[in-house]
Amino acid sequence: MNSNLLQTPIDYLKGVGPARAELLRKEIGIHTYQDLINFFPNRYLDKTKYYKISQLQQNSADIQIIGKIINIKTVEQKRGSRLVAEFIDDTGKMELVWFRGQKWIRESLKINTPYVIFGKTNWFNGVFSMPHPEIELLEEHEKNLRIAMQPIYPSTEKLARSGITNRVITKIMQQLFLETKGKFYDTLNDDLRGELKLISRAEALFNVHFPTSQELLARAQFRLKFEELFYVQLQLLVKNMLHKKRIKGFIFDQIGENFGEFYNQYLPFELTGAQKRVIKEIRSDMGSGAQMNRLLQGDVGSGKTIVALMSMLIALDNDFQACLMAPTEILSVQHYHGLIELCKELNTSIFLLTGSTKASKRREIHEKLENGEINILIGTHALLEDKVKFKNLGLAIIDEQHRFGVAQRAKLWQKNHLPPHVLVMTATPIPRTLAMSLYGDLDVSVIDELPPGRQEIKTVHRYDSNRLKVFRFIRDEIAKGRQVYVVYPLIQESEKMDYKDLMDGYESIAREFPMPEFQISIVHGQMKPADKEFEMNRFVQGETQIMVATTVIEVGVNVPNASVMIIESAERFGLSQLHQLRGRVGRGAEQSYCILMTSHKLSEDAKTRLQTMTTSSDGFEIAEVDLKLRGPGDLMGTQQSGVLVLKIADIIKDNQILQTARYYAKQILTEDPDLKLEKNKAIRYTYAQVAKHKNIWNYIS
Repeated sequence: MNSNLLQTPIDYLKGVGPARAELLRKEIGIHTYQDLINFFPNRYLDKTKYYKISQLQQNSADIQIIGKIINIKTVEQKRGSRLVAEFIDDTGKMELVWFRGQKWIRESLKINTPYVIFGKTNWFNGVFSMPHPEIELLEEHEKNLRIAMQPIYPSTEKLARSGITNRVITKIMQQLFLETKGKFYDTLNDDLRGELKLISRAEALFNVHFPTSQELLARAQFRLKFEELFYVQLQLLVKNMLHKKRIKGFIFDQIGENFGEFYNQYLPFELTGAQKRVIKEIRSDMGSGAQMNRLLQGDVGSGKTIVALMSMLIALDNDFQACLMAPTEILSVQHYHGLIELCKELNTSIFLLTGSTKASKRREIHEKLENGEINILIGTHALLEDKVKFKNLGLAIIDEQHRFGVAQRAKLWQKNHLPPHVLVMTATPIPRTLAMSLYGDLDVSVIDELPPGRQEIKTVHRYDSNRLKVFRFIRDEIAKGRQVYVVYPLIQESEKMDYKDLMDGYESIAREFPMPEFQISIVHGQMKPADKEFEMNRFVQGETQIMVATTVIEVGVNVPNASVMIIESAERFGLSQLHQLRGRVGRGAEQSYCILMTSHKLSEDAKTRLQTMTTSSDGFEIAEVDLKLRGPGDLMGTQQSGVLVLKIADIIKDNQILQTARYYAKQILTEDPDLKLEKNKAIRYTYAQVAKHKNIWNYIS
């Protein structure tokens, strides 16, 4: 059909007019015919289901009742008046209430005539009432019953107050189908539609707005959800393909003495099957001639560091340098010491560059880096400075990638005439569903098994009333020479929330564990970086036995001697945060413990989180539960949730459809990378529209 018609401003649709159009634009973002056709119902009402007044419960929504009005009166109130109608059926009576449009409503109502009312009920002064019901003569209602499933559209209070009810939206939607004659071009090819038994796009759009049966509604929803997710995946896969085609990478085709000697003689433990698989994927990328752009996911303690080192040794074997960038100084120092230890038998030059590196040392590093004497450089944001010039950077590894902005990561690309291979690592498990949608343009590797012999951290939930027993347990662990974390969610007291303040906690612990027998560190976000670093280092060096902190310790502290993690007000933390904090212990040979402290007042979600933590130590399983509880946008933070603004699909509930969509998008691009085949003409046209408008739903014409 003519695409220009769908770009028509909504003002021109019969029955809308300028005032309604302005409200539709401001309240629900409907500017054009196209916006309206893609304004999907969020649920459906079975119009064949009716309630009796005797069956009503307090604050019931979407209730439909057949009855009669037997009396109408106007009731004066402090501000203005309200119109009240007494409504009865054969089981009882209730009130219908209107605060606006009373004159017109009173004139249109008929006494002792059967009506069907629809709306939300309230319970006040011993009487059920329905404010501003949708009301229809039973005779008219029965004529309209050819559509048994009534769509219920998202709305706002302002729309309802202004008379743009669900019925009004349904009527303007009917008018839109009349004006467009229900003709919409198809966006998928015949092969796809045939293989998946998809109904046409025109049929799907009609049935999602005006379903004639439950079966047709389900088929319409599947068709539109598949289409939306198919084009999300197509965009990501094309982006990945273009990256590999356009951005050439250094070819690492040598596996030489650095890698070979380390693997055969100095590997401190047998690699897990997952580590071997990931190293193979990285080797394949770095030998392909295209720039590697890979995300490496691995739970806390899964052995990402050894994979990162072996990838760097491949770069060294091909006469290139490598760098590893971490978000904090303490984490980069730990990486440095860890790699120095692993490489002590190799002839490898490893240096550390951070914000606190002295000027004379900096000059030495800059010089040695440029003349190629440094093989591996580890550091913080300091690596991004313009003065930091490599002789031949071939591999850049970024740890905890979500801590760095896109612009910062891009700076590393400019450190050589061709961009170096890039490996981004994260210990925050990303559910597969979300990874497919957020990082579908990256190649993803997952280390999904822990090294053998690692003891599982015992996780328990305790209430505040058990605090004295917990203190006794801490004393016992410290007596064995262990160290303890105590983590709080807040830094300053808040009147609104009854949660422990960090400083109160510090004082109560200091009373329970007095000096000089015990030493306590305190770390929180409002401290100066130097003070924070000082306190962290005291704990790392074993000078203090207890670290009282906020979540600033979530990433980057590696203290093998710390065996207890106590999380105060654990109900305040998200699941992924709880899992990350738990991962700070269990790094040594001793049995470790995580104690989740809460009050007795717990929401259902909080109970689910605590139960998940005490029953599972699998980061990916925990991430899936977190995704279901919090939703994708909240889980990844607003800046990363843009790709997930979906109109009809839900990446959690429609996980299977998402995987099917990705499978078919891959299949089509494998056969026809440029979408030039005649049979893919509709997909090529639609994809061009999607790419142009940056919006999946701006392509219907």
